[in-house]
Amino acid sequence: MSEKERLKCPALINLKNRVAQGFNESHWRELGVLTDTLELVTGHHRLLRSLSWNDDDYEGHVLTVLKGIIDASDDNLSLVFEYVSKHCPEAGEEVSSHDQDGRRIVFSPAVFKVPDTEVNPWLVSVMMPFDSSMTAVYESITAAAASTGYKCLRADDIWDDSSVIQDVFSLIFESYIVVCDFTGKNPNVFYEAGIAHTLGKHVVPITQHAADIPFDLRHHRYVEYLNNDLGRESLQESLMSRCDNLATKQPHALRR
Repeated sequence: MSEKERLKCPALINLKNRVAQGFNESHWRELGVLTDTLELVTGHHRLLRSLSWNDDDYEGHVLTVLKGIIDASDDNLSLVFEYVSKHCPEAGEEVSSHDQDGRRIVFSPAVFKVPDTEVNPWLVSVMMPFDSSMTAVYESITAAAASTGYKCLRADDIWDDSSVIQDVFSLIFESYIVVCDFTGKNPNVFYEAGIAHTLGKHVVPITQHAADIPFDLRHHRYVEYLNNDLGRESLQESLMSRCDNLATKQPHALRR
């Protein structure tokens, strides 16, 4: 086996596993057109038939046809990989709130357990200091979320794990939008905002004082508000507008 062939093998096995789990007949035909191998796809004696009947031999045919497509042209490996990455992302990739076709990363955190639950496209989580003076602020955020069709939670609304930070991570993981209140330069909120950005969430920074926004985040738009009736009303209106706008960025099938 040549060095080029040897390097192809792990990639081919990875692609086979993802395609076997995620492809339908339309995907196969599209890939065939994209790689100029449609006759190979439709002409295979068992591929599409075993797919439609959910036969046990389907994965073997997937491997055979994928290898045939990739061997047909030096350009096809990258074309197949890009197409499969778009339509059948690896486990752990679908945590981002952003619909991007660009490069993605998959990671396995050592500190947190990755939740078994799926991302909820209608969940807003709130990262803020746990202080009685912030109760009315949280109520305003909750009202803004509810009025735009979202459910709103923060870590003290749940108790699924003995570790608070695990509940925080799980909540951020499951959320579509993460509101971070940087008022008071709370170090926990800074940490949680970093998690949210790493997971690709829509992070909405808010604060009562512009100077409390970390330097590294000041290039992002944020909402400054006063913690009084008029200020919280203005905050609620701003968040309603932002939530509405972010709802339009969801895949069409998820929009209400």
